[in-house]
Amino acid sequence: MIACQSVGISSLALSFPSIKRTKEYYRENYPDLVAHAEQKNLAKLMSQDNLPACNEFDSQMLPYLSDPFRGTVEKRILGPGESSLTLEYRAAKDALEAAKLSVDDVDLLIVGSFLPEHIGFGNAAFLAREMGLNCGAWNLDASCGSTPVALQTACALVQSGGYRNVLVVISCTYSRFFNEDDTLSWFFSDGAGAMVVSPLKANQGILSTKSVNTSMLCDQFFFQLTPDEQGKARLRMQVDKGTNKVISRISAGLLRQCCEGAVAAAGVSFDQIDFFIFNTPTAWFADFCTQILNIDSERTINTYPLYANIGPALTLANLYHAAQLGKIRENNLVLIYGFGAASSATANVMRWGKVALGSDPHLNVPEPAVKTSIMSLASC
Repeated sequence: MIACQSVGISSLALSFPSIKRTKEYYRENYPDLVAHAEQKNLAKLMSQDNLPACNEFDSQMLPYLSDPFRGTVEKRILGPGESSLTLEYRAAKDALEAAKLSVDDVDLLIVGSFLPEHIGFGNAAFLAREMGLNCGAWNLDASCGSTPVALQTACALVQSGGYRNVLVVISCTYSRFFNEDDTLSWFFSDGAGAMVVSPLKANQGILSTKSVNTSMLCDQFFFQLTPDEQGKARLRMQVDKGTNKVISRISAGLLRQCCEGAVAAAGVSFDQIDFFIFNTPTAWFADFCTQILNIDSERTINTYPLYANIGPALTLANLYHAAQLGKIRENNLVLIYGFGAASSATANVMRWGKVALGSDPHLNVPEPAVKTSIMSLASC
């Protein structure tokens, strides 16, 4: 898809819940669980001693196998009174404010919530009600690959001439679907982001897209109703035991197919791309991507140390901080890539416009160490 009108992101904002968890929290509150995980990892490493890594994904993962937290440093989880809707509302309001737009200027709302608050209904209409929007409110679901898909959709709608300003809101609230004493919960986090998609200057905005389905991941993640300690049914996320092997096997092919396809459709080369944005669901995924695409690590960013895995919101977090740190500037060529289980893998190539940023998301989570963490991303 080659853009015939200059359309792209005009503003970006992020939103995070109030509670921060670090690995020290789990060491203090679940020492036996952490010790068991460390012993299990040690046994696994000893059994694999002197065995070469099978592929690029495994080789990048290898340094993290001795760490029970797999490189997780910090994560955010919902506090009392917080929900996916409260995160979406804050991000959406900040994105509109940054773009200097009112709710009356929004022609369409597209929301990707992983997962929405209500079974059977997405968050779009509920968010529109909270914001006082009168426009259409659409739900979009591509699991953790929702952000580049939503961007492509919004740009195409504005290019069609039927809409001018499309507000896209993406959230992920994993903490609702894991028990705190589940070791999987150590890697999953909560957060939201929003972007306004509008006409830009000539030659700016989205240039191309390449998307393929991820049906090979259809059976790897699933949800079950599980009784809690009080006997109440809770929706819990389950991960198949062989998931990591499947992701290891298919990640390089998906990455190459989408990124090479998007670059070719845009009529540029990887050397001409100024900056790369990958969703970073693991601590090593950015390094894996740079190795596969043979690009310098200085041409991407990894916010996993700040947020852990926030699903589809990762792409927006990486975009926001890359722009905040001056790694992306107006008229730079930017490639973004994201993928999700049982949905799609997608790459977009765009020429960055004059993108307004919402307020620093960490102002809502005051702590002295945050600014240091953000600045450390400049060397990632």
